[in-house]
Amino acid sequence: MSETDIEPSEVTKWDPVLTERVMGFLKPFLKGWHRAEVRGLEDFPHGGALVVSNHSGGLFPMDVPVFASGFYDKFGFDRPVYTLSHDMLMVGPSGAFFKKTGFIPANHKNADEALRSGGVVVVFPGGDYDVYRPSFSANKIDFGGRTGYVKAALNAGVPIVPTVGIGGQESQLFLTRGTDVAKALGPIARMFRAKIVPVSFGFPFGLSVVLPLNVPLPAKITMKALPPIDIVKEFGENPDIDEVDAHVRLVMQRALDELARERKLPVLG
Repeated sequence: MSETDIEPSEVTKWDPVLTERVMGFLKPFLKGWHRAEVRGLEDFPHGGALVVSNHSGGLFPMDVPVFASGFYDKFGFDRPVYTLSHDMLMVGPSGAFFKKTGFIPANHKNADEALRSGGVVVVFPGGDYDVYRPSFSANKIDFGGRTGYVKAALNAGVPIVPTVGIGGQESQLFLTRGTDVAKALGPIARMFRAKIVPVSFGFPFGLSVVLPLNVPLPAKITMKALPPIDIVKEFGENPDIDEVDAHVRLVMQRALDELARERKLPVLG
């Protein structure tokens, strides 16, 4: 096999020129519709960093574009923001576009390469379980017991940057994750790798069981990057993964509670 036959890694597919154009296109929507705000970037570390965030918004999560827009505004487009994403996002005609704008399949190999390259990697440990949490739990940090992100940061030798977002879960009324429905569907749900069948209520179709797609309400979205956590410095050379995870979630919950106390009204902020 010649060098020209070698498939380039996912990390090398990032296109800063295209990413800048996309961010320029999205910014009026993020600022106008969601009044997006990103705080705490003045303490953001140099080099590779693992941004660990809660996930909000159902089928239309704005966490990534909001954070990326704020990050690129402050630091420019010399330093890529990668997002660990579901494989389904990488297939079809849109797959190449997502890869060029920083989305990479969520696995340890890609995470390690992106972090060691000096990139900023965004991970949502809670995934679908988090993004469809019921509205009455909108401001609760819940990763569903997933702790792999701690190992990813340790393996690459980079700090964790806990980051919290508020407002995305106000874009619709999320009623239930539908975990029991997914179990009842059995092989059908497993075929689509679905552990949840979310039920929500929104505009203009009202009740939605995955489909139809309601339009997100213009909820104000605020994200805040917290001071970085050096795992080895704070927990030693052989840290207890569960202890680190508990600490990260505690720090995030406190910050999210603070943002929640600032909000006067749902959607309006």
